[in-house]
Amino acid sequence: MTLKCVKSLLVAGFSLFFLAFSISTFAQEKPTETGDNVKKEEKNDFDANEVIFGHILDAHEFHFFSYEGSDGEEHEAAIPLPVILYSKQKGLDVFMFSQFHHGEAEYDGYKLITAEMLKEENLPEGKYHEGQIVAVDANGQIDESVKLYDFSITRYVVQMIISVLLLTWIMVSIANRYKKGHGVVSAPKGKQSLMEPVILFIVDEVAKPCLGEKNYRKYLPFLLTVFFFILINNLLGLIPGSANVTGNIAFTLVLALIAFVAILFSTNKHYWGHIFNPPVPAFVKPILMLVEFLGVFIKPMALMIRLFANMVAGHILVICLISLIFIFAGLGAAAGWGASPLSVAFTIFIYFIEILVAFLQAYIFVFLSAVFIGQAFEGGHNDVDHHEDAVIV
Repeated sequence: MTLKCVKSLLVAGFSLFFLAFSISTFAQEKPTETGDNVKKEEKNDFDANEVIFGHILDAHEFHFFSYEGSDGEEHEAAIPLPVILYSKQKGLDVFMFSQFHHGEAEYDGYKLITAEMLKEENLPEGKYHEGQIVAVDANGQIDESVKLYDFSITRYVVQMIISVLLLTWIMVSIANRYKKGHGVVSAPKGKQSLMEPVILFIVDEVAKPCLGEKNYRKYLPFLLTVFFFILINNLLGLIPGSANVTGNIAFTLVLALIAFVAILFSTNKHYWGHIFNPPVPAFVKPILMLVEFLGVFIKPMALMIRLFANMVAGHILVICLISLIFIFAGLGAAAGWGASPLSVAFTIFIYFIEILVAFLQAYIFVFLSAVFIGQAFEGGHNDVDHHEDAVIV
């Protein structure tokens, strides 16, 4: 009975919301004709697509928000980053990204390609893209004879540097406390009490089961470094205005390549013998050989795509939920206010889920890496066990 009452209240609430939304939509002023002049309905300036891709893609600045100043002009609250360009014709140029004024001005023979420029000048999107810096001639036209090499420090680079410095500071400070006897003869305090359970979890639940008692110490520095590096970048990406580094396919590709190298250097003759001479009937061997050989490359690809897709999906979902407020507000003030509580509530819920996902994805990447490394050097008698673990994951 209680469940039916809750369902009835939910149905009534949503019905009232959509009724208010429909009334506010139809109550908007209709365009009136006066001679040849037609008053067009005011369009919604909010572009959710631009906001979403502006957040998940790389940029030359940390953008926080836009606001309208006392002069009536729109201003940006952002931290510009250094632009470093080199070409044989123009040499080395270093300046701040703010010199472009968000694509409205040229600087020192360079300009920024904007979305409006792509449309107005019909530039081929395969060759040019939004946010690209190009060289221009005296007339302001793109100078295709100048080949630019862009070594700019983007927000992805800055955030990775911050994460490396943060990781180094945390680990070195904890190690120094252990050297002084803190946490050895007494209970750990501060950062030690926070990090020690996590490290012991990786050791006991990932390294030892997947790599064995004899080999886990050799791979433990790699596993712990990758785990905390991914975790710190995942958590930093949840800060408003920051960059979603782990949601970049190039970042996850490099991590997957590092894991791939670790797997290859851990292989032995049993591993390659299992691939090129599997213990199956002769007529099945060609098919299984192909499957096993492709599996060598599919494993790091799975690591790359899993981390990338999960982190991108979560950020897109959060931005979409927030964007609903502005989309509905463009249709009517009542609709915007009505959508706000639901949108904010779901956003907060998903945001806390994303914190859990940040830890979970770092753990899964390290766990699968350990499983694949364990499969590489075990060979023979333990192959079945490791394959079962991989299937379970």
